[in-house]
Amino acid sequence: MVNFVGAGSGAEDLITVRGQRLLSEADVIIYAGSLVNPALLNNKKESCAVYDSAKLTLEEVIEIIKEAEAKGQNTVRLHTGDPCIYGAIREQMDLLNELGIAYAYCPGVSAFSGAASALKMEYTLPNVSQSVIITRMAGRTPVPDRESIASFAQHKATMVVFLSTGLLEELSEELVKGGYTKDTPAAIVYKATWPEEETHICTVGTLAQTAKQYNITKTALMVIGDAVAQGNYERSKLYDPTFTTEYRKASHSGEES
Repeated sequence: MVNFVGAGSGAEDLITVRGQRLLSEADVIIYAGSLVNPALLNNKKESCAVYDSAKLTLEEVIEIIKEAEAKGQNTVRLHTGDPCIYGAIREQMDLLNELGIAYAYCPGVSAFSGAASALKMEYTLPNVSQSVIITRMAGRTPVPDRESIASFAQHKATMVVFLSTGLLEELSEELVKGGYTKDTPAAIVYKATWPEEETHICTVGTLAQTAKQYNITKTALMVIGDAVAQGNYERSKLYDPTFTTEYRKASHSGEES
């Protein structure tokens, strides 16, 4: 069968235990060589055949899987981060369904989680932002009109922007068009959780300038919104001594009981 496996955000020890086991048992590994840390392949079987999907079309990937199936072999399709986000796995699964080839899906740590870790930030701060919008700029691949950056910016939620490092001037323009100010906090995270990780705090108005200053042209995420500043938030009710939960009664004195 085929196992779609999320490789994690970059660091080789951020793959799940299940994902690591599936890699070690695989007879064939097809991995996104332009994005996945090659160190993840260090524990594969000596007999395992490895293919870099950066050089392959969808049809060529499926042919490799069909050949493995004919030999009774297990295939791991190794995607960066968690493949449910910009992983192009649906089209692969649909073809496997047509061919009657069984598959499973092992989730991974997404780069947007890795970026928060790199920034030591919480995306959802009480009274600041309680929602996270994951999106990208329209480029060679379009996005639906209803999902434009400007339309999302109207919500003033925390926004994580993938696949847009080469479009930062346009990104800033769209964010401002939607309602963010040029002074809204922002961050650029380059190769989150990789050894060469970089984080740069800036503003909506200085995204392009910051990327140019640090020579960042690809493999980065942009985080937008007041949550980046990590300030002026309300304390969580969950651990507030004056707030009753299923497990603890409120203390009227404001002290833990």
